[in-house]
Amino acid sequence: MAQTLDHGGVDTAAASQARSTRGRASKPTLPPEARRLVPVEPQETRPKTPSSPVGMSPDIDEFLADIRSEKRLSVNTLVAYGNDLRQFRGYLDRQEIKDWDTDAATVLNFVAWLKDQAYAPASLARKLAATRTFFAFLVRRGTLRSDPAARIGTPRVGPFTPRTLTTEELHRLLLAPTGRHTVEALRDQAMFELLASTGMRVSEVVSLDVGDIDVAEGTVKCMGRGGRARTLPIDARVLAPLQTYLQRGRLLLAREPASGALFLNHRGDRLTRQGFWLVLKGYAKDAGIAGTLTPHTLRHSFAAQLIGGGALLREVQQRLGHASISTTQMYRQNPPATPLATAPGGHLTIVR
Repeated sequence: MAQTLDHGGVDTAAASQARSTRGRASKPTLPPEARRLVPVEPQETRPKTPSSPVGMSPDIDEFLADIRSEKRLSVNTLVAYGNDLRQFRGYLDRQEIKDWDTDAATVLNFVAWLKDQAYAPASLARKLAATRTFFAFLVRRGTLRSDPAARIGTPRVGPFTPRTLTTEELHRLLLAPTGRHTVEALRDQAMFELLASTGMRVSEVVSLDVGDIDVAEGTVKCMGRGGRARTLPIDARVLAPLQTYLQRGRLLLAREPASGALFLNHRGDRLTRQGFWLVLKGYAKDAGIAGTLTPHTLRHSFAAQLIGGGALLREVQQRLGHASISTTQMYRQNPPATPLATAPGGHLTIVR
């Protein structure tokens, strides 16, 4: 539940509780303008309790037995389907989704995650086919009422061309949080600006701690895949909303002073990737951006802008944290109409 503040900036319920509790540290004094902010944000999907204590693997085993007898698939295909579904199960576990009752947004996020792993288009199509067939099986068996993957089309097998935002769309998206006078809006503006100007993965952004931001140096340190750390420059225009969030917004969101997480949700916990997706979805609607917009779209847009601005492929690879330069080459297929400008200090920055 969001805490509302009275005109004097005093939470009367919290004050009463504080008087009856000894030894607790008091919250920092907040500037008057921050006291007017009231936390309001889309609710993150809460982890669901499994309908049965039985694990998820038996469901996969029963599905494989069903399609083996019904479709007479080869042993290799069955093994591949089993691996694909266990990979999907692992993804759901990391999102704290404990059963199969999920939604289309989660399936789309899984597909975006697979794309980031640089799977071949044919492998991507097979993994989604396995997921769709499995969900249809769960509906037919009565485990699920509806199929979250029913309306998700099969990806075309061919060269992958990532969706990118136009300069105008990106501009509208980055301005969208300024229309909301909430604590979360300060956080959201800082998050979007940081992701759009560094090309970080959303998993890297939500994993950041406060200590990973070096305001004096204008850099952010993030941990990429395979435990590979990289330090990225932060444009001066991004530092301003970051500092505003740190000095005002985060103080109101934090429930535990010792928490090191940079971006917090309304409960004071680290914002999850799924929570980020829900927030982004709301702002995409506010900004009038049509179609499906995922956190990875911002990363793709950043990479395409770099390529269109004449950046060396090796530099883009290092910025994005790609293990192989072949993954980076796909952005050459979709250069933006408007290139990047050069900011003070030689950093590339998105034109707005």
